[in-house]
Amino acid sequence: MSQDFTARAASKWMEASGPDGDVVISSRVRLARNLSGVPFPHGMGPDEASKVLAAVKSAVAEINRDNPLPLSVLSLDDLEPVARQVLVEKHLVSPQHAAGGASRAVVLREDEAVSIMVNEEDHLRIQCLFPGLQVAEAWRLASRIDDGLESRMDYAFEEGHGYLTACPTNVGTGLRASVMVHLPALVMTNQAGRILSAITKFGLLVRGLYGEGTEASGNLFQVSNQVTLGQSEEEIIANLEAVARQIIDQERQTRSALARDMGDQLADRVWRAMGAVSNARIVTSQEAMQLLSDVRLGASMGILSGVDQRVLNELMVTTRPGFLQQLAGKELSPGERDLRRAEILRESFPNRP
Repeated sequence: MSQDFTARAASKWMEASGPDGDVVISSRVRLARNLSGVPFPHGMGPDEASKVLAAVKSAVAEINRDNPLPLSVLSLDDLEPVARQVLVEKHLVSPQHAAGGASRAVVLREDEAVSIMVNEEDHLRIQCLFPGLQVAEAWRLASRIDDGLESRMDYAFEEGHGYLTACPTNVGTGLRASVMVHLPALVMTNQAGRILSAITKFGLLVRGLYGEGTEASGNLFQVSNQVTLGQSEEEIIANLEAVARQIIDQERQTRSALARDMGDQLADRVWRAMGAVSNARIVTSQEAMQLLSDVRLGASMGILSGVDQRVLNELMVTTRPGFLQQLAGKELSPGERDLRRAEILRESFPNRP
């Protein structure tokens, strides 16, 4: 796998084939792991970072001997800044990881359902991303990958504490599970803040589109567990899924209420968004996310027909600054990106009124 992978938008989580895909865009499970006897990344020197990367490459090579879907190791140092930005836009690495550092790498499966950050905050961040509400399925795949790596590397682990991690909040299982949810109706009716604040009582966090420290965009939110110590993996997964189903029910009920009480206004908003994405000549990044949110809502509620949800998911990536510049093969000014973004949107919705 070469840098060419950044020229395609498709990732497993974008398939729009998962359950409850009208509200849940994707499910992710991430495991934080460190190697025994090696300082955490923030305390490592270049030689130690190189040692970690070499151990990962060796383990991956062994796993690939019996793996029908092989893993590829990409050094971030070998990627141009814009290619690293695309990895962030596809949710395969964190913004912090893409910023660079000694011997940083990402391990990817061809369908990008598996993404392992090497030498980020921890030596390993094993991620699995699935479409729709499939947290348990993502956990099972992450666990298999984790078992394969652990059988070939010595993890930092202590009885009574579990897996040792750079951040104390990850000690224990080292498991972070999250769902990316689309909540336009709750946002429109000013209920999103109250509901998302309430779920913190269940030990969950709400973050923006690209995780910690980022803002919500396009009515998309990430909901994840906060506690990793003192709970089993199964308990963490079950708790997140239970809360996710409550969020799904609230969003669907609010959509139904909007259709009943403000049907004409809702349809007008959706059709205006469709008119903009299929005709506009200049579209900013933030505007594109909001327009796509309204189109997604219209498609989910049957106001619009013939709109492919997978196309909408891919547009969340192809209209982002990094991907636009990767496609162009050069740096683009903000104005040039706005022009190209509008062109991509028009091409994605041909023959629309």
